[in-house]
Amino acid sequence: MIADSTYHSLLRIVSAVVAVMLVFEAGLLSDISAHLADNAKEYLANAVGVTVGVAPNEFNQITAALTAKERELEARELALSEREIDVQLNGGGSKTFDTGTFVLATILFILLVLIVLNYALDYVRSREALLLTKEPTTT
Repeated sequence: MIADSTYHSLLRIVSAVVAVMLVFEAGLLSDISAHLADNAKEYLANAVGVTVGVAPNEFNQITAALTAKERELEARELALSEREIDVQLNGGGSKTFDTGTFVLATILFILLVLIVLNYALDYVRSREALLLTKEPTTT
């Protein structure tokens, strides 16, 4: 059989990585892994930000107090949503898959089809080479 090329090795590694990502993203082993993946995406999306400073005046102080109240409300809302998530995870809520799971599954399927096609074509090529070497040369 023909030795594996770099392409074959890379294709197998990429397929394995995509399969592991799919299992983690979909939460097939644990619902917590899907929740963790979603939180990681949200954290990365919120990591980029810009800050600007302005000299303090009465409008800034009112705005700062209003912003502090909004942050307090957001913290309460976050605590409430975490409790809701805990209840859903522990209560056996319905399991939903997001778009990322379906995209990863599609990519994994395409990679697996490419691997099978690659080995099938290698097999056909090696059989043709074997038949050509066995044919007697008539001159």
